[in-house]
Amino acid sequence: MTSTLYRHGVVHTSADPFAEALLVDDGTVAWVGADDTADGLVARADEVVDLDGALVTPGFVDAHVHVLETGLALESIDLSPAGGVRSLADALDAVHRTATALPAGEPVLGYGWDELRWPEGRPPTREELDAAGGGAPVYLARVDVHSAVVSSALSHGAGLDRLPGWSFDGRVEREAHHAARDAARAVSPERRTALYRRALEHAAARGVVSVHEHSAPAIDTRAGLVELLDLTADARGGLPHLVAYRGELCVTVDDARELLEAIPGLTGIGGDLNVDGSLGSHTAALRTPYADDPTGAGVLYLAAEQICNHLTAVTRAGVQAGFHVIGDRAMDELLVGLGAAVDVEGADAMARMGHRLEHAEMVDARTLAALVLLGVRLSVQPAFDAAWGGTEGMYAARLGAGRAAALNPLADLAAAGVPLAFGSDSPVTAVDPWAGVRAAVHHHAADQRISARAAFRASTRGGWRLAGLDHTGAGELRVGAPAHLAVWRADHLAVQAAEGRFSSWSADARAGIPLLPDLGPDVPPPDCLRTVRAGVVLHDAL
Repeated sequence: MTSTLYRHGVVHTSADPFAEALLVDDGTVAWVGADDTADGLVARADEVVDLDGALVTPGFVDAHVHVLETGLALESIDLSPAGGVRSLADALDAVHRTATALPAGEPVLGYGWDELRWPEGRPPTREELDAAGGGAPVYLARVDVHSAVVSSALSHGAGLDRLPGWSFDGRVEREAHHAARDAARAVSPERRTALYRRALEHAAARGVVSVHEHSAPAIDTRAGLVELLDLTADARGGLPHLVAYRGELCVTVDDARELLEAIPGLTGIGGDLNVDGSLGSHTAALRTPYADDPTGAGVLYLAAEQICNHLTAVTRAGVQAGFHVIGDRAMDELLVGLGAAVDVEGADAMARMGHRLEHAEMVDARTLAALVLLGVRLSVQPAFDAAWGGTEGMYAARLGAGRAAALNPLADLAAAGVPLAFGSDSPVTAVDPWAGVRAAVHHHAADQRISARAAFRASTRGGWRLAGLDHTGAGELRVGAPAHLAVWRADHLAVQAAEGRFSSWSADARAGIPLLPDLGPDVPPPDCLRTVRAGVVLHDAL
């Protein structure tokens, strides 16, 4: 393997906060230091990269993605404002244009609509999709991908009207949504592989060196997860590293062992094993009803007994368990199940496995204390707050201002010492790690903001830690650590505390705090110039 010397830049490392150069040799960081010392290393390097002031950082880890869904979304209609869709009328126009361009009978797929962002305040109906699509099968996923709207051709072909979660206006959730998704996304093995590659290359182009794939029966197949692990097994394949989770409920330890045998390399059994749904689709399970739907309090998909059995089975099999949990009622149920599993297996055994929760948006003081006591790890998405927080956002519309203000308590979680990793839940929000860091720094609730340094650490080393892989040194740029890194062009570098919060460390650059791009609200985001996994270049724009 070749060696590369990066010099004349800024290296983000705690090993030497004033470092300007870095040597990668045989896939690991061999040296970090000053430019004048780098002069003596030029002759031994196969490649010398003049950074011209660019920043070198540890590569990002996206701790929650759906690779197949992301690939499909990248090739489908973007129904978000970023895709130019700002109304229901825009969405129907986009469906019509796409259906007209596709071969007859080809499904029309779209992702990212949010009725609260449209002046009409509602999603399309089945009849409207029939007209816009000219009779084609149409599947349009809501931004949270926990519900969708479908056309008659799709609903009739899949028999959706016989399944729980079907509405005659074309809205589907729960079992009906799972069936609709399966029917709309039937792809050949060749296209599936191409979609995997596109999604992973997309992540690499954004400085991501590792992703946590959250596979589940309604999202992808077991065989698909095996293929993903094969595609990403070696850095020389040119794709990011992959940590694999499979969301299948286990009743006994034999169930867990069978799954581990079927998917060699599986890190955890869970992830998107749903205790409840989502706030946007009114399916997150709440203690009290939704503010904009007083007759509904969401849906509880798993009971405490099922949660306990799963945790016990997976713990005995020797891997992580994990659950998707958003609403406070769902969290209550999770904690009852977790407590019962602790009674069976013992607190030490449970804590040793480092079981994890995805999202965990509603965490009050009592819940936080229980999570800390039981050694639970959290994978969270700061971009959710940026997208839906604040007094005018979706959270406030669904929950009311009081409950909404308490969502995603990042500072409380960090202060309590809960192990945190940040992710996107792509395609729910984009694979855009700096946007996640920025969202954590500028949280809508001032008392829940965290420093750029803490947010960046949760977006890099935090992902390796949650997967139990931080013992390798991954997530840091120091001698002997794997050379998982990204190179960035940024207009301005700074040390940034959370606005409005006290920091116990100095924000003066002379104090030796490693620099990061300025993440002010009006500052352009950094450009990714190169992404490197174990010394292998995955993305190159230098």
